[in-house]
Amino acid sequence: MNPMFQTILYQPILNLLVFLYNIIPGHDLGIAIIVLTIIIKLALLPLTKQQIKSQKAMQELQPKMEEIKQKYKDNKEEQSRAIMNLYKDNKVNPLSSCLPLLIQLPILWAMFMVFRAGLSDGSLELVYSFIYRPEVLNQIAFGFLDLSVRSIPLALAAGAAQFWQAKMMSTKKAPIKTEGAKDENMMAIMNKQMLYMMPLLTVFIGITFPGGLTLYWLVSTLLMVAQQKFIFGKKKDDKNGSGENKVIEGEVVR
Repeated sequence: MNPMFQTILYQPILNLLVFLYNIIPGHDLGIAIIVLTIIIKLALLPLTKQQIKSQKAMQELQPKMEEIKQKYKDNKEEQSRAIMNLYKDNKVNPLSSCLPLLIQLPILWAMFMVFRAGLSDGSLELVYSFIYRPEVLNQIAFGFLDLSVRSIPLALAAGAAQFWQAKMMSTKKAPIKTEGAKDENMMAIMNKQMLYMMPLLTVFIGITFPGGLTLYWLVSTLLMVAQQKFIFGKKKDDKNGSGENKVIEGEVVR
């Protein structure tokens, strides 16, 4: 293991998990993982908030982007300039949706390393001296779930949560009868495939890795769903409450 990775990510996550395991009544590792996941999500909240907003904004701009691509299909330079102006006018940064994902990947890998080796017998020597180090962690969560081995029910639940989260991000668009309709239909098919491929990939990963990591992924996805519902609901309320004019049944009310 890389010493820097061990010091910056692996060891702090391992120690925080052991600390939570020590203080939680009943020393339930499952509850400790849930609390750990909440702490990590809170720490990443500013980034994930920006990620959700950017992903939704990118999807909402997709029809306009397709129009630009068709309008300037023979002029790639003008097409790129128009798309950048579209981003600028709508205050959307396409890279801001990728940054939180890149940051979370090392954290996810550190969690995988913790559950793969960090909780086994004799592997708690990296626990800080000021934290009580138990002889071994009981990896039976909630009285019945062994988090040291794969769990098919957890994997299926994580896949369902992933589908729910992806479905919330999808934007329904009416078909556009233009010369580029074929390209737009192809993109819609690709988006639909991703909607189902990501949950299937989550299930595959879930039945391959230890149940502790799958539980972390499940709780993390559910928290992401909660964040999306809150942000989208707030955004909708802001839109309804902004502006002096409202359109009701085709009439403008001032």
